[in-house]
Amino acid sequence: MDKYITGSKVGILLLCALLMSACSTNATTTQSEAAAGTVAASGTTITQNGAATGVQLASAKLSDLVTFDEEDSNTTWTADQSTEIALAGTSALVDGTGAESKDGSVTITAAGTYVLSGKLSDGQIVVNNQDEGTVHLVLNGVNITNSDSAAIDIKEAGKVIITLEDGTENSVSDGATYVYADETTDEPSAAIFSKADLTINGTGKLSVSANYNDGITSKDDLKIMGGTIEIKAADDGIVGKDLVAVKDGNISITAEGDGMKSTNDTETDKGFIAIAAGTFDITAGNDGIQAETSLVIDGGTYTLVTGGGNEKGEVKTGDQGQGMGMRGGRGQGTGDQATGTTGTSTSETKPETMPETKPEIPTTEASTTTTTATTTESEIPSTKGLKAGGDISVNNGTFTIDSADDAVHSNSNIAIADGEFNIKTGDDGIHADALVAISGGKIDITKSYEGIEGANIEISGGEAHVVASDDGVNVAGGNDEATVGGGPQEQDQFSDSASNMLTISGGTLTVDASGDGLDSNGSITMSGGTVIVNGPTNSGNGALDFDGSFEQSGGTLVAAGSSGMAQAPSDTSSQHAVSMTFPQTQEAGTLVHLEDSEGNSILTFAPSKSYQTVVISSPDLKDGGSYTLYSGGTSTGSEANGLYTDGEYTGGTKVVAFEITSSVTWLNESGVTTANTNQGPGGGGGGNRRP
Repeated sequence: MDKYITGSKVGILLLCALLMSACSTNATTTQSEAAAGTVAASGTTITQNGAATGVQLASAKLSDLVTFDEEDSNTTWTADQSTEIALAGTSALVDGTGAESKDGSVTITAAGTYVLSGKLSDGQIVVNNQDEGTVHLVLNGVNITNSDSAAIDIKEAGKVIITLEDGTENSVSDGATYVYADETTDEPSAAIFSKADLTINGTGKLSVSANYNDGITSKDDLKIMGGTIEIKAADDGIVGKDLVAVKDGNISITAEGDGMKSTNDTETDKGFIAIAAGTFDITAGNDGIQAETSLVIDGGTYTLVTGGGNEKGEVKTGDQGQGMGMRGGRGQGTGDQATGTTGTSTSETKPETMPETKPEIPTTEASTTTTTATTTESEIPSTKGLKAGGDISVNNGTFTIDSADDAVHSNSNIAIADGEFNIKTGDDGIHADALVAISGGKIDITKSYEGIEGANIEISGGEAHVVASDDGVNVAGGNDEATVGGGPQEQDQFSDSASNMLTISGGTLTVDASGDGLDSNGSITMSGGTVIVNGPTNSGNGALDFDGSFEQSGGTLVAAGSSGMAQAPSDTSSQHAVSMTFPQTQEAGTLVHLEDSEGNSILTFAPSKSYQTVVISSPDLKDGGSYTLYSGGTSTGSEANGLYTDGEYTGGTKVVAFEITSSVTWLNESGVTTANTNQGPGGGGGGNRRP
């Protein structure tokens, strides 16, 4: 067995600084033992339900979890110190010691190096080494087929290394039905099956056709050092019980079940997947890459399609708003349209009716059926892109994920330090039952139900673009695992909690949401970064939505959306904010320009959707300062995500001039108003034309 890091270092480690009691178990949320491992990071304290108390999540690396031995990289061999096995149809010629050919099968019983070549039309390579030594199999251009069992069956050995010889093409395949000794036997269960530690190295090619069940399975460790591996599997592509570790390689998997997975759910220091580099092209009926405990990715290029892609996602009923007085922390706006606005205002728009039926799910990993007098419930198959029962840590890599379910999902925590993500999903883009921590990278979620979701979310760096049919960023307690009984699955049901927190201290976040833009069932704090929200057009949701407080001390915020549920940063914020409600809905692309009394631009923004309310907070807003807000016009500045920098603004219509005398200034076209009356008197958008 390979040397493991201790269980306390598996996954993403959390430092219980400040108060050790902050890491006590919360009785309302129970994490699996797979998430029990902790990794130290400066300044972070997190309770078991994901409640953050002012810290940051650190990323684990592959080197924290697994060691590649010198033996794992060994591809060398010489003819005089190896046994040659020449496959010839239904038999084989063995030249050397440690192996025997009989009845179409070759059995290896001693440690050593074995060089295989040729074709075995209906037979098997068996490794049964009782002395616990290392068996080195060199595939030097082989084609091995077995009609009723595994092509390569490793029954016992200390360790087995399969080398894909440079410049060779190798293939193995099994039958659709296995013949076992008796009814209690269920192994082997893969075209290449190992009960010992298995390493695959070399630069050659291996094609696996798994017609019965899995492609490559190890009941211990499975390491891939390199080579080109192509797998088509009736169930899972690559399975390692204790671990799957990939140093490099070009891996292509088409699987009816999971693409790549680990399965040990009884030992918290095992059951993980760690990837250093490589190219991965995975099409899976269920999950793309699924770790029973932790998933650590240091790099690589990933193209994942799961469950038939985002179009096959479960139909959900979006949150269309609960009306005034239904949730705490509201009372900052009314749902009534201002007098004199046109009938086309989105304040009057009713939410779309969602489909009554759910789409067919193409494949099923596992299902359970419970019959009662009136109902039948079936477990929804998991069709996620990257999934872990414990923590997920992404340090780099390029990811293109098209998933029916969540694109990135953890039952515990997610830390993204770098990398590029291009995501289309039928459910959440990034979901963690506990904490999502984004400190770098580029995330582009072009389709999702909810974009980024977690009990707590911390954004300290990187660039994230989110398009969501419901909430763009959703902070809530709980998890989204569910069973259904025939109807469409409703939105994730989370409990409100004061401990839930959205923390933004850096980076750029751009949101396009049909539901709430930023939604926290607890509170929001912002001390840096840039946040741009193109919020809902229906007044049952808001560009900003929080139940506790929104404390802002830095950064740039601009949030445009409907007016019915409009909120702004709390009046206890140390940085000033302005919330403007227009008398009628403004067309998408209509510029909002704010400047000070000396003509210096504070912000110029072109919302991508129609809007009636816009919230602006900038370090340039000063107490006692005089400002003017304009609508329409053009800018010659450089545009990014709707924000303009530099250049000249001209041609706009003056809407209102005002002076800042409080942390939050509520405006309509008549001037300063109050939070509870964000709708002004009737009338059009007339006023003085800006030269």
